[in-house]
Amino acid sequence: MEHRLDRIKKELHAQSYKLTPQREATVRVLLEREEDHLSAEDVYLLVKDKAPEIGLATVYRTLELLTEIEIVDKINFGDGVSRYDLRKEGAKHFHHHLVCTECGSVEEITDDLLEDVEEIVQTDWGFIVKDHRLTFHGICQVCQDRICRNCEAKKLAAK
Repeated sequence: MEHRLDRIKKELHAQSYKLTPQREATVRVLLEREEDHLSAEDVYLLVKDKAPEIGLATVYRTLELLTEIEIVDKINFGDGVSRYDLRKEGAKHFHHHLVCTECGSVEEITDDLLEDVEEIVQTDWGFIVKDHRLTFHGICQVCQDRICRNCEAKKLAAK
């Protein structure tokens, strides 16, 4: 974690920002909970445990700054809540997500699935792609299995 924190500190400095104690506390929470997709309020509650003096507005400003300089990606899975996700180290694009419409689980796809599409867009339309986001909405394997079990149980009960 310290290695990633140092890299983020260098990225901030490269863009004329400092890693203040408040920013560091926010980044540490994001690093500790990297697999989660935390809302600003979630981040705030976790940061508050580490640094009780930090206010919600400070966490919001920090998350917006980190988003602006592409350390963090701001995402929305269609539920009206903005969530924040650390950009993977060395990634030139945002990673993709699978969102289960049954249970709300979110899985990440770290492979860049759209390189060919980007090239077509750039070649055929003359459009320079800076980034892209791809979110698949559907039913995860766990929910599919649960639904199938329920269907089988109903069939047996109907006999």
